[in-house]
Amino acid sequence: MQKGIIGKKIGMTQIFDEAGKVVPVTVVEAGPCVVVQKKTVENDGYAALQLGYGDVKVQRVNKPMKGHFDKADVACKKELKEFRLADCDALNVGDIIKADTFAVGDAIDVVGTSKGKGFAGAIKRHNQHRLKETHGTGPVHRQAGSMGACSSPSRIYKGKGMAGHMGAEQVTVQNLEIVKIDVENNLIAIKGAIPGPKGGIVYIVDSVKA
Repeated sequence: MQKGIIGKKIGMTQIFDEAGKVVPVTVVEAGPCVVVQKKTVENDGYAALQLGYGDVKVQRVNKPMKGHFDKADVACKKELKEFRLADCDALNVGDIIKADTFAVGDAIDVVGTSKGKGFAGAIKRHNQHRLKETHGTGPVHRQAGSMGACSSPSRIYKGKGMAGHMGAEQVTVQNLEIVKIDVENNLIAIKGAIPGPKGGIVYIVDSVKA
């Protein structure tokens, strides 16, 4: 991983490229992020940078976290995330990472928390079929149906699609493209959709498949 940053999803819009074609984009407020902690192979067994994003009042953090920020001599931050960058030695505690760490045309992966859908049935959650509405099937037309065989194996297999909590889980979308960068306002326009609602926290890193 060469580059990484924490951001906030602003919403979706569309822009026109040089050929005049409409490109759907998601706008992300990326940074500015400050280096709060630097982990080294000697002390921690691996090299990484802990970035902080979004200022928060001192009253909003507990004493251990306040001491953590005071040690780094940085303002209290709302979000913390570690990035195992290839060249961690180039940055030190207190350095600022802005949107211009990426460039137009870069291939990136975006990690976010998907929208929560609450408790959902098997049809909505796993795209299962409805039962027939004729020949005595009712009154249960949207139930999951058979759970499996009876005496053998006398259990339900793991991974069986059933009703339950849908959404609100970590999702990674790979190989997206950066279309535009507004350095002054720390905005990045990413081609396509990314996980999460408006205002959701996302992590942008180099694409592992590029």
